[in-house]
Amino acid sequence: MIRQNKVKKKIKDGKPVIGTFVKMNEPASVEILGLAGFDFFVADNEHISRDKETMVNMIRAAEVTEITPIIRVRENSFIEILQALDAGALGVQVPNVDTKEGVEEVIRSAKYAPKGQRGFSPGNRSAGYGTMNKQEFVKEANEQTLVICHCETETSMNNLDQILLEDELDVIFIGPMDLSQSLGIIGQGDHPKLLESIDSIIEKVLAAGKDVGMVAPNPAKAKELIAKGVNYVMIGTDHGMLGSKARDFVAEMKED
Repeated sequence: MIRQNKVKKKIKDGKPVIGTFVKMNEPASVEILGLAGFDFFVADNEHISRDKETMVNMIRAAEVTEITPIIRVRENSFIEILQALDAGALGVQVPNVDTKEGVEEVIRSAKYAPKGQRGFSPGNRSAGYGTMNKQEFVKEANEQTLVICHCETETSMNNLDQILLEDELDVIFIGPMDLSQSLGIIGQGDHPKLLESIDSIIEKVLAAGKDVGMVAPNPAKAKELIAKGVNYVMIGTDHGMLGSKARDFVAEMKED
């Protein structure tokens, strides 16, 4: 039987979930995050050079500690989404979805008929290498797969009302850094124009009955987002946590 997507169930029940980006090409990183109690991780295939074999092993590592595996694909591509889901990911996070046509393409790639046109190969890993009943697998895959689309450009913001009409879209993920670049204020995370844009996106997504996600630099900021209605919350990255804790240790050792 296909693994149940606890993250999708939680957010549909109105409960917040906590995750982080995984940048390191090390399955142990996924296991550690699961043991720490994170609800999910997003393997960042957009910004990190990572082969498909490593991706599969990260998904296997997720199953050991029951952390939900989500893949941020390189682009809105049929084959990228297909291979992530066939490997056993329980969701895809798709960058730069700027139009209604863009989100429709994501759904076609991520869902089987009649909801989409995901390539059907019942011998893949997600279907238990052919051991699952085909019709049951299709039904479960369509129900369990979490679809997250990024809103990270001014164009996407302007088209958000139309994007949110897609029934099978689960989460709009706000990419604040790319959004700052699109707004002409690159890297200025506290700029009023960016903060107003983020609040506007959150308001629209919640009004449409969808869930909204965003990354926070620390737990305090994550709690602020949750108070605003963001319930798919990511805190930093695995290598960011490693670097931060390592710097703290070194600084403490150098104290007089």
